[in-house]
Amino acid sequence: MAEPGTIFLMYHELAQTGRALCNSEPGYTRYVVPASEFRTQIETLAQQGWCGKDVTQAMQAFDGKSVGVTFDDGSESDLLFAAPALKHVGFSATFYITAGFVGKPGYLSESQLRDLSSLGFEIGCHSLTHPYLTDIDANRLREETKGAKDRLERLIGVAVDHFSCPGGRWNQRVVDAVKAAGFKTMATSRTGVNFAGTNPFALARFAVLDRTTTDELMRACRGHGLFQIQFREKARDTIKSVLGNSAYDSLRALMLGRERKSSSEIDNQ
Repeated sequence: MAEPGTIFLMYHELAQTGRALCNSEPGYTRYVVPASEFRTQIETLAQQGWCGKDVTQAMQAFDGKSVGVTFDDGSESDLLFAAPALKHVGFSATFYITAGFVGKPGYLSESQLRDLSSLGFEIGCHSLTHPYLTDIDANRLREETKGAKDRLERLIGVAVDHFSCPGGRWNQRVVDAVKAAGFKTMATSRTGVNFAGTNPFALARFAVLDRTTTDELMRACRGHGLFQIQFREKARDTIKSVLGNSAYDSLRALMLGRERKSSSEIDNQ
């Protein structure tokens, strides 16, 4: 019998008609899922007998019929749309908050962050200002890990044990800083299934995108269809290592912009 594993879902902002997004760049909006689609996805999971867990819960038992539910950044949609939908089906989740974004337009305010925590949801850390951690010096890396952890803990009065890497950029130096800051786990943007023997400082996740269908998500939760995504990730990692983060981001923004324009032209035909 195959070893049971758990997929960690990675969400970002949820979109609702009439509410402006935190960021309108194509590289950001491709990760924005409509709130109605999110509700459909988690309701389908619940109806099919899946259990939605936060990171702490997921790390305690890998039973093959549960998913880790995570959110990055700290948009106010975490509280406005995600939390009620999760509560409705009895799911938990970990919300990785970018500490320096708290109080900015579109993001959770201090009181909203405390409300989210008071509802029983787990608060994690997504750095202080959301830089690529592989590109910064040691002093700033400490601020982006330990400094961010301390700030969040002061705000909510609860230990913040889990960290996720902005932009999915990490290396051993980042891992060392995350460990030194006192975190118990680190989530990446690498696609894969987590098992009992998985390195807790290299947790894989499945990115739920604006065009991810419920069927595709259900397949991913069962561990199906991940190989193709992993193959594409390896190709992108090779390009990143050659171009560097800045040049890669410029190329990516250009390609995504063209893709959006083409899709819009097709939709308007």
